[in-house]
Amino acid sequence: MATLAIQGGRVLRPDASVVEADVLVDRGAGEILEVDANLGGDETLDASDGLVIPGLVNAHTHVAMTLLRGHADDKPLESWLREDIWPVEAALDPEDVEAGAELGLLEMIRSGTTTFADMYFEIDRTAAAVERAGLRAVLGHGAIAAGKAEEAARADVEESVEMARKLDGAADGRIGTAVMPHSLTTVTPDLLELAAEGALDAGVPVHYHANETVDEVAPIVEERGERPLEWARDLGLCTGSDFLAHGVHLDEGEIDLLAETGTGVVHCPASNMKLASGMAPVQRLLDAGVSVGLGTDGAASNNDLDLFDEMRDAAMLGKLAADDASAVAAPDAVGMATAGGADVLGVDAGRIEAGAAADLAVVALDSPHLTPRHDLVSHLAYAARGSDVRHTVCDGRVVMRDREVLTLDEERVMARASERAAALLDRAGV
Repeated sequence: MATLAIQGGRVLRPDASVVEADVLVDRGAGEILEVDANLGGDETLDASDGLVIPGLVNAHTHVAMTLLRGHADDKPLESWLREDIWPVEAALDPEDVEAGAELGLLEMIRSGTTTFADMYFEIDRTAAAVERAGLRAVLGHGAIAAGKAEEAARADVEESVEMARKLDGAADGRIGTAVMPHSLTTVTPDLLELAAEGALDAGVPVHYHANETVDEVAPIVEERGERPLEWARDLGLCTGSDFLAHGVHLDEGEIDLLAETGTGVVHCPASNMKLASGMAPVQRLLDAGVSVGLGTDGAASNNDLDLFDEMRDAAMLGKLAADDASAVAAPDAVGMATAGGADVLGVDAGRIEAGAAADLAVVALDSPHLTPRHDLVSHLAYAARGSDVRHTVCDGRVVMRDREVLTLDEERVMARASERAAALLDRAGV
């Protein structure tokens, strides 16, 4: 058995306590063996003057949209999508998606994210990038019916089901999948049912956008006479393994429904603020026992994939939404970015304990903005940055050591992404 010992630092435990300890990892099994003092391994990673945390979990993104970072800003969701994003995405080719995905994976490795969920197109090219990068992912083809003929829309949902079957277990088991109809308003009811049935048959979850804006909620209430998630449950979309993105405009009945069914919610505070979608009732969700993770959404609506930014945004926005300074406290924000996200995705990660996946990051503490060290959990939520991450480990493999990414060629990835982004906008006539 080949082992890795992460030595000399402090460790964030599942109960949010911080202890001085080493972490011993089975590199072959990709599993944490032990957390204790004075542990040795075949390979070592220096965590002195650092905090070992679970690898962060970005539970909702469209990672290849890094190519559209800064392309269209400062517009509301509906016009942003229809006028700026969808026309450019229509010109995407597989090489674009792979280049954008690699850029996003590079950014996530450098900021301590080891697991992400991705809804996009040409998802097999994203899977290829995941395999090279050494990260963990839940992937799905995003199916959209809006603007398509009925036959093409059905084929899109069928492709989502087929890709979920094909890619599940890829990259030596680091890739899981889900069927991913885009949203309750961009996919027709019969195709939403088809997606739910296909996911059930394939044994994978369903992931979709829901209750993101008032303009998404109101038509369903007016046409169906019930709330969106009540309708989604009727279609077979709210089960114990399913998870939805945003959940900004939820009423108490929908929060209770999520808690009863075990459906997870991915909170995307930066994207929600940038698109003026609203403030999600995160504290109420947590109080109800709903599993809540954090997501960056795509880099076109954020504009980065740094989950440390997302933790701070979640804590700050959560207080405004609840009108309570004690709401979404620092341990809650950190929990959503780690164990919460892992629970939503159904991944055995997000916790540093024996038997859990060896997905870890080491945050360097030797910076002015992390001094003094009164409360390291507070620092993670309110002061730390992705650039503070010194090492990143996924599935027992060191993918970044001392800020050097070991699995991707940084210069090549950035140059290729820049070239593909320029060519994409040129083809789209922008």
